[in-house]
Amino acid sequence: MDDVQRHLGNRLAIEGGTPVRTTPLPWELPGAHWIGAEERALVDRVIDAQSPFRFYGLDSQKMVDTLEAEWCETFGHAHALAVNCGSAALHIALAAFEVGPGDEVLVPGYMWVSCISAIVRLGAIPRLVDIDDTFCMDPVDLERKIGPRSRAILLVNMSGAMGRNAEIAAIAKRRGLFLLEDCAQAIGGSQHGVPAGRFGDIGIYSFQLNKNMTSGEGGLLVTEDAHLHRRCVAIHDLGFARNEAGRLDPNDERYQLWGMGCRMSELAGAMALAQLRKVRTITGHMRHAKWRIRAGIEDLPGLTLRHVPDPAGDTGPFLITVYPTADICDRFVAALQAEGIRGPAGSLTCIRMRDWGMHWYFNIPSLVRRRSLARDGFPWTHPANAFAQDYQYDRGALPVCDDMEQRAALLSIASVLSDADVADIVAAFRKVGNAVLPH
Repeated sequence: MDDVQRHLGNRLAIEGGTPVRTTPLPWELPGAHWIGAEERALVDRVIDAQSPFRFYGLDSQKMVDTLEAEWCETFGHAHALAVNCGSAALHIALAAFEVGPGDEVLVPGYMWVSCISAIVRLGAIPRLVDIDDTFCMDPVDLERKIGPRSRAILLVNMSGAMGRNAEIAAIAKRRGLFLLEDCAQAIGGSQHGVPAGRFGDIGIYSFQLNKNMTSGEGGLLVTEDAHLHRRCVAIHDLGFARNEAGRLDPNDERYQLWGMGCRMSELAGAMALAQLRKVRTITGHMRHAKWRIRAGIEDLPGLTLRHVPDPAGDTGPFLITVYPTADICDRFVAALQAEGIRGPAGSLTCIRMRDWGMHWYFNIPSLVRRRSLARDGFPWTHPANAFAQDYQYDRGALPVCDDMEQRAALLSIASVLSDADVADIVAAFRKVGNAVLPH
């Protein structure tokens, strides 16, 4: 009798039976598991050189320069710019598009709060777009929402995989809109041979601890457009270019702007460079484990799996499952957790999508209540934004998002899952499915 059959013969652990496993699954944090001698060696070089600032120092080790060059070489981009975090990268990219009051940016309702924040802080208006079975932006709803005030589309490659990117890129081009591709959760991903970040006018990435590679904090932008790249360089710094000595050079009138001081340090650059050299191994481990799990559970009646248009380009950090009703989803996840499909205390290894917080538009109170950093309520009160006075941001605005938040669940796929871990996950899904799912 194989392990699955043996477990099927037991009562559910949530009802007093023996759980499939009692050892927590590894933490989800993909890149963190791979931090080691390579990161230490590069960080030590920066420390020994006493030169942690990117543009000049006692003996610069050019870690950030090397990171940008190797990123372009690895993923085929013309220009890359490292920054201090992915949230800043979003703001910089939209500023490079000259987004501001009077503009709207189309953004999916399943994203991260930083996407909305970048739009609002520039004085523009978020225009919510629903998702489809890829859990990414629905091109049909996108086309329906584009209007005379639309300036840019913020396409988010959510939960490690891309949606209908080529269709959305074609819409952006046809309608004359900028396309910003948020690849924060899909570093190393691709779709039919096109790397994540190549579909947009600018692509951004995050190296925060939860991402496919990490430097603790950090991010990066890519573009094939030299003008956009130079605007990003100025905006991420102090508003101007720098000369070969690393000093500010305000002479080019095209790039006399206002900067954010979001430079990446050489210490973060050293960490990110070491992780970049491992990222394909990291994502390969996650993708392999995830798709073995999918193959082991895809025939369960009543269970639907997220549609991934190109499985070979999936980076694998999350498995999304959809259930017939919200009640079945709740019972299924609780039963899985009781079977030991959970991580260490504090992790989000196995959760309902309704526990996924500000990834859903209606869980962002600052958006729903139109909060502002300014006393006058800017940008909501700006005269140029009067066109958006009837836009709604509370639950009910996007029916597919609303439904999936209730009926879907998320399993984090650690980058160091063993064969035994994968087998336990499959066994637990099948055991719970046999008892909970309708037949």
